[in-house]
Amino acid sequence: MGIAALAAEAGYSHTHFIRAFRAAYGETPGAYRTRRRVERACELLRSVNLSVTEICHLVGFTSLGSFSARFSGLMGQSPSAYRAEAARRGGPAPIPGCFALMWRTGLPAVEAPAGLGPQFRRSVPALLSHNVVLRQRKS
Repeated sequence: MGIAALAAEAGYSHTHFIRAFRAAYGETPGAYRTRRRVERACELLRSVNLSVTEICHLVGFTSLGSFSARFSGLMGQSPSAYRAEAARRGGPAPIPGCFALMWRTGLPAVEAPAGLGPQFRRSVPALLSHNVVLRQRKS
């Protein structure tokens, strides 16, 4: 959603909305959106083995050049350097990129085999997220 649409929804002019947002949150809506996109990119760079270009597009940037410039400006290093630093520090193994992309786009619902109860009639993403919750509880 664009800033003009947000301003209209809030009942403000474009300029007044930006002023009010900055007064309330200390940064413009555009700067906030960019910062949140870079924060999400950091998470993906640490945890998923997608290319920097794929991550750039996943978080909402349309240009790799502008993504890299914004990322470097906020994080003090390039996305590739950030990923290398995160790998050097260690942590969990990256999630395969094909799985991350599949998870983002979703999967069609899958019916359980005959004979299983209704509690097993869930979509694959629901089953996978349930499995993640169960693994987190064990930790």
